[in-house]
Amino acid sequence: MRLHRLSVTAFGPFGGTHEVDFDALSAAGLFLLHGPTGAGKTSILDAVCYALYGAVPGARQGSTLSLRSHHADPHTPTSVLLELTVADRRLEITRRPEQLRPKKRGDGMTRDKAQTLLREQVTTGPNGPEWKALSRSHQEVGEEIGQLLGMSREQFCQVVLLPQGDFARFLRADDQARGQLLGRLFDTGRFAAVEDRLAELRRATQRRVASGDEDLLRLAHRIAQEAGDNPDARERPLPDLAPGEPGLAAAVLEWAAIARGGARERRDVALAAVRAAEAAHHAAGRRAEEAAELDRLQRRYAQARARAAELAERAPEREQTRERLRRARDAEVVAPALDLCQTAERDLRAARDAEERCRAPLPPHLATADRDQLAALERELRQELGQLAAARRLERRASDIDTELTALDRDARADEDAIAEAADWLAGWSERRLAHQRRVDACQEAAARADQLAARIEPAVRARDAAELRDRLTGRVEALRAERLRAAERSTAARDHWLDLKERRLRGIAAELAAELRPGQPCAVCGSSAHPAPARAGEDHVDRAAEEAAQAAHQEAEALREEAESQLGAARAELAAATASAGDTPAAELAHAVSELRREHATAQATGAETHAAREELAHAEREYERRRDQREDAERRVAARTSRREALAGELASLTAQLTEARRGATSVAARADRLERQVTQLADAVEAAAASESAARRLHEARERLADAAQRAGFPSPRDAADAVLDASRREALQQALDQWQAEEAAVAAELADPAARAAAGRPPADLARAEAAVEAATHALRGASARETAARERCDQLDQLSTQAARAARALGPLRAEYERVAALASLTAGTSAENERKMRLESYVLAARLEQVAAAASARLEYMSGGRYTLVHSDARTSGRGRAGLGLHVIDAWTGHGRDTATLSGGETFFASLALALGLADVVTDEAGGVRLDTLFIDEGFGSLDEQTLDEVLDVLDSLRERDRTVGIVSHVADLRQRVPAQLEVVKGRAGSAVRHRLGV
Repeated sequence: MRLHRLSVTAFGPFGGTHEVDFDALSAAGLFLLHGPTGAGKTSILDAVCYALYGAVPGARQGSTLSLRSHHADPHTPTSVLLELTVADRRLEITRRPEQLRPKKRGDGMTRDKAQTLLREQVTTGPNGPEWKALSRSHQEVGEEIGQLLGMSREQFCQVVLLPQGDFARFLRADDQARGQLLGRLFDTGRFAAVEDRLAELRRATQRRVASGDEDLLRLAHRIAQEAGDNPDARERPLPDLAPGEPGLAAAVLEWAAIARGGARERRDVALAAVRAAEAAHHAAGRRAEEAAELDRLQRRYAQARARAAELAERAPEREQTRERLRRARDAEVVAPALDLCQTAERDLRAARDAEERCRAPLPPHLATADRDQLAALERELRQELGQLAAARRLERRASDIDTELTALDRDARADEDAIAEAADWLAGWSERRLAHQRRVDACQEAAARADQLAARIEPAVRARDAAELRDRLTGRVEALRAERLRAAERSTAARDHWLDLKERRLRGIAAELAAELRPGQPCAVCGSSAHPAPARAGEDHVDRAAEEAAQAAHQEAEALREEAESQLGAARAELAAATASAGDTPAAELAHAVSELRREHATAQATGAETHAAREELAHAEREYERRRDQREDAERRVAARTSRREALAGELASLTAQLTEARRGATSVAARADRLERQVTQLADAVEAAAASESAARRLHEARERLADAAQRAGFPSPRDAADAVLDASRREALQQALDQWQAEEAAVAAELADPAARAAAGRPPADLARAEAAVEAATHALRGASARETAARERCDQLDQLSTQAARAARALGPLRAEYERVAALASLTAGTSAENERKMRLESYVLAARLEQVAAAASARLEYMSGGRYTLVHSDARTSGRGRAGLGLHVIDAWTGHGRDTATLSGGETFFASLALALGLADVVTDEAGGVRLDTLFIDEGFGSLDEQTLDEVLDVLDSLRERDRTVGIVSHVADLRQRVPAQLEVVKGRAGSAVRHRLGV
């Protein structure tokens, strides 16, 4: 990573815009960043860190509003721009923090959201570099920079900025403090996660083994419940066993076998009792069936006697029915004549009704005339009607002439109107043609304006949508910020609660260890097998489960906080993008502008769409002008030709009128007189026909009555009326016959029942005792059900015991692999946690990995420390245990070549501590760089500490720093030591003033 250019505006102590040219400073390889206290030297480093990660180093973090300079103009936005090369890619990062600015309209302040822009240089041409925008999302830019650098913000601040004060503390810190710093730098949390995972697996497998023992015990108790009153089970009860005891599986399986044997014996006894009860039940059933059959026969014979008496009482009714059927059969020969007579009577009534209807329209003097008189009058009227045919032809000709004259008059008026209308229309032709031409011109101008307005609508809509999104996101960001604050408070409270429980548990850990002591077993702490006074748990003792629950709650709260932080960052990025697109214009104003543009566009487009219609109307008007001019000339010619034709038709019509007057004889027309004659002829013909039909119907009725009287006499009936009364329809005859047949069948059935020998014999015996037989069957059934229930219970008990025994055997077999897995996982968990006897130094897995990293750091630092100390000091790592009962840690010692002995780093003087910590920081930078994937760090900063060195040591330190240039590195020294200004020619000076700080470049002596 190489820095090229940094530009800060209204950032920290810098009120205006100031630029740092790192390319010019890097030419010398070593440059000095100096200035008075409070001028803003560290703010330069803060700006670099903020541009890369969106936040300043951890010790100086605060609200993003605190990044804004108090010296800046209120209208000047705070921004940081950094140009750098990383992974052979030249990038430019621009960040604007969240800040307040004056409102563009009205008084007060408004809040601008944070913005981020990442660009990459794609080509360099004669017109300068060309940049391509990659992203505006805070999250995307952060992920891209993190992947390219391969370091987190904390690692970057330790490796690139090299804060000497931190490494001085690291040099004198204890093992735990060193472990925390190294863990953050090398991201060894995954090894701690392995420890936690193994511990979790050990607890899980332990719970599974205990659960297996409990399942086996539950099966044993269920076997005891199923065994019930087994004498063998009472003699050998279930042992009082507990989970984890040896021999648990064998004891349960042995006791289950005894319970199964007793259950099978009781099942065999119950089966024999069921078979005896079945035999008794069958015998009682046979006796009950015999009693039921006797009772049935006795009741059937009694019912047959009752039915015979009833049939004897209804004998007269049967005789009447037979007589009625006989008379109906005699009347069947009279039925055809009776039907014929009834039909003739209906026909006569219908004919007379029709004759009356036909005579009703005739004149009164013809209503009583006979049929011959009506026929003669019909013939006279038909002759007169034939004479009117010629008169009808004359009337049609007169009508045609009249119609033609009317048409001529109508056409004459139409031609006169057309001539006048054409003259009026042609008189205003010039003004109409000018109006049509003006409309065509206006439509063309509106079409052009519609195209111009359409190009302005889409940008206006995008700005309006962005403004609406900006307003919605503003409220969402505020809500997410409040949610993030609440999540952070909940996470902090959960962490404090967890740490409190953990501290309380550690205070009572002795009682927890004492609870695991067993007589005769060695103590896990001291190794003694005697336990004279085990510690007791206090009232406020916290067990492992409570601590783990609190830890899980803290982790859940922390995950929710991170989720809230992520959502807030995403919302801020969206809001920044929306604000960049919409600006500060209110959404309502933009929406109103869009509405106005669309209204104007719609109006212009509608008017422009009428261009074709306007042109068509102009062409239509021109064609109409030609048509009306021709129409007027044609009408004038037709008026002249129509006069002679009208005079000839008037003469012919006068002659025809005289002839038609004679033929009409008072009627309105010949056709009217003909219609009247035709109606009279039709009425007379209908009356003649109806009179003939009536006479014919009367003759047929007389003949039918004579035939009916003759048929009734031959059938033996005194009169036709008696014969008609004796006639029955088919359904009635069939019903009477069915009744007779049913009586006969009933008599036969009763006779058969009374003649049955079995029924007669049963009637002579005493009545059957059904209640006694049914009671015997019920008692036998109850006994059988009881025996069957006992046999079923015994069989089900045997089946249940077999299933439970099979489950117990399966559970016992499954416990073996579980115990083996638990022992293996427990051994690994103890080894990684440093509590195993095989782990002689009691080192945790994470501490072991950090010790290896610290050993690499010490080796890299010793090469530089030996040179800076004139060959006197070297740094070595020690993993020796710090105390008799403690664990091996992250020890760090300095070897003094003058004495040949090692000593604690806390014994170094101030100057020795500085160059020792500087060597340690440079060594750590090399190791972390390799750990991060070999990302080349071409720019480093060293902050303060040079004032504690003497002149010779300062020369040696500068020689070491100058040697970094051999690797093409640029080192920036942050210091206000005056002697360094003479030794380092390339300088970046930060000067402060009442209007804010400024930077100056000095590239030579």
